[in-house]
Amino acid sequence: MTTRQRERATERHAAIDRADPRPLHQQVYEDLLASIRDGKVPLRGKLPSERELVSLYDVSRITVRHAVRELIRQGVVRSQPGKGLYVAENGKGFELEVLRSFTSTALASGRVPGHRLLRLEVVKASLEISRPLFLAPASNVIVLSRLRLLDGVPVVLQTDWVPASRAPGLTDLDWSVANRSLYAELREIYGIQPRRGQTTLSARLASESEAEMLELPRPAAVLTVDQIAFDERDRPINMTALVHHPDRYPLTLLQSATGDFREY
Repeated sequence: MTTRQRERATERHAAIDRADPRPLHQQVYEDLLASIRDGKVPLRGKLPSERELVSLYDVSRITVRHAVRELIRQGVVRSQPGKGLYVAENGKGFELEVLRSFTSTALASGRVPGHRLLRLEVVKASLEISRPLFLAPASNVIVLSRLRLLDGVPVVLQTDWVPASRAPGLTDLDWSVANRSLYAELREIYGIQPRRGQTTLSARLASESEAEMLELPRPAAVLTVDQIAFDERDRPINMTALVHHPDRYPLTLLQSATGDFREY
């Protein structure tokens, strides 16, 4: 091992604190993510191999694989078979994917996600909410409303409705924590995995409160996105209503050569 490799190994080992209550794979993931954000690994740059990461962090292969799998799932890195892992390149817009969270999309674009909690409570669902979620009238649903931020700037108003029976205790989590992802919590705590979804796009004038929170001049147009995600048994997981700042958070849709939109 060269002198520089020893220095890098010492630097990386210092990033892992075995007294830290966070799992080792989480520490490795966060350190790699910080390196990418700081530009130590540039866009389109290649990550060290699995063997090198094991040596640099002094952890097991399973730990490294878990951390790298999360980077791939978040869209921060892309796997090129036979070549390795590379940092994903920023796009001009934010790709619309029903089953991908705001946090994942932001990280994949090299941006820093954040949010301000606006509302969190359990309510009786109106028919407009209960019907799309296949619930009985007046069933309990969790309402989670947030102002989503990119690099500290307001870009999207997001409201989610989740059947309370499917996610008991979801309101007990601290949703003021930065980068808390609803889909990540549903997957990790409740074992709920989105498999397909449907989206409706529209546009309208922003309300006074929407314009104020998104820092838009009046009158202003906003892009609205309504989504429903389903699990492997085609049961609705959540319904989402989004109000987008048209300039700060433009959307892109990918089409195949056959003319079909990509499905997620």
